[in-house]
Amino acid sequence: MPISLLSLAIDQTSSMFFYLSQFLSFLALPLTITISMIVLGAFFIQRKWGKRSLWTGIILLWFFSNPFIANQAMLAWEPDFKAFNEVGNHEIGIVLTGVTNLSKTAYDRTFFNKGADRITHALQLYREGKIKKILITGGQGLNPVNPQSEAELLQRFLVMTGVPSEDVMIEDQSKNTYENALFTKDFLEKKGIDVNQEFILITSAFHMKRSKACFDKAGLQTETFPADYYSNDTKYDIPTLFFPDPYSIFIWHKLVKEWIGILVYKMVGYL
Repeated sequence: MPISLLSLAIDQTSSMFFYLSQFLSFLALPLTITISMIVLGAFFIQRKWGKRSLWTGIILLWFFSNPFIANQAMLAWEPDFKAFNEVGNHEIGIVLTGVTNLSKTAYDRTFFNKGADRITHALQLYREGKIKKILITGGQGLNPVNPQSEAELLQRFLVMTGVPSEDVMIEDQSKNTYENALFTKDFLEKKGIDVNQEFILITSAFHMKRSKACFDKAGLQTETFPADYYSNDTKYDIPTLFFPDPYSIFIWHKLVKEWIGILVYKMVGYL
């Protein structure tokens, strides 16, 4: 089935489960939970359960804003990075998008968000001869404001760095990780590329488990190459152990949203 028809066939389902995932994520986000408990406790402070709610919210706020705890949670979730010399040679490296700011439109540059090393590490793999071609998969998302696809932006960036245009392929119709895998396989088959070979899969470390599972489900063999790490080496200094940090709440939000995403994907049979 052509990619355009495949996209239309599952677009409504993808949109529905995208919003379901967003709603569940909102309810489960640490900041949502802590604020709800604190506000509820403040309104019913005269009641015993109200005081408990208030103090529970305060304790949870400290817990989720603690840099040491947040970093340990992310460390436990993210797979270890791989040395470049440990990676075998492959024909194609597949890069998942989600690294540019598509909410800001420009035609003479690429605005990168965190996660840019998905593409820079792919470039390094290419330069070191670990991959011969780069396939970028990812379109505009479900609520596009930029007429350009992210795959197109990253293709232009790679060509600007000196990578020959014939070595950069793009699949720019997918809107989520499930479609990344499904449309990538369809793209490869249409190009007459052997889909039974092993590919290198390049995406953020926190997102690798879901990505790998989606590509496995689509029937594509991949060697993983995690990038874009949110965890740091463990530190035991006083600021890390005791000082609250809003970035720690952000780390928990990334984790919870990813866990909710995996749950929803399993519910609908994407994994």
